[in-house]
Amino acid sequence: MNWDCLIVDDEVELAKATCEYFEMFGVTAAYVTDYNDCLSFVKTNGVKLILLDINLGNDSGFELCRELRTKTDVPILFISARQSDDDVLIALNIGGDDYIKKPYSLSVLLAKVKVIIKRYDALALKGGVSDDGVSQLKDENCCKNLRIDGDAMKVYVDEKDAGFKTKEFKLFQYLYENKNRVISKDELFANIWGDAFFSDGTLNVHIRKIREKIEENPNKPKYIKTIWGTGYMFETSED
Repeated sequence: MNWDCLIVDDEVELAKATCEYFEMFGVTAAYVTDYNDCLSFVKTNGVKLILLDINLGNDSGFELCRELRTKTDVPILFISARQSDDDVLIALNIGGDDYIKKPYSLSVLLAKVKVIIKRYDALALKGGVSDDGVSQLKDENCCKNLRIDGDAMKVYVDEKDAGFKTKEFKLFQYLYENKNRVISKDELFANIWGDAFFSDGTLNVHIRKIREKIEENPNKPKYIKTIWGTGYMFETSED
């Protein structure tokens, strides 16, 4: 069966109430309460979005996210009562797409969910886009020491795999395809994450991780330049 949203939360009453609220507004939703049930659900059902709590009884939402990222690229939004910046950074670094702090407004959460699902559906229908929403870019040398392989979703630095995660690859690819043009943060959010609800921290973390993988000195980037107050630009003029 295909679902719009899967909620992974050991607070059963909250998960159930959130599902019921979503269903009232046409968003099909299911919930599970632990690590193993989530993996089983994803294995046998289609899901467009996962809402994931960090604390899952004896299980860790962080570990579950890491495992999910080996199997699927669907958006993962962390929902947690944990408020520290360290938790937010961990969540984003391991493959989470955003971090929503409890208690949250159901109406605001629904708005986020509906926009992401709308974007997911649009990508699925868009010509020239693969099933996971990544446009197909041929294997090519994009700079003197960088090579991008769209089919394999890999970036090579001096012919060594840089180890990009899927979201990092999508972001790198979009920047490269629009090279030497200033791209606003809103444009990146709209085309990579599907809406403008995500925080700047989400984008900044992903940019930092990409720089660490491709730049000789990430603190003085040669390729991905920050355009203060606007966004970023992939610059190739030096090659």
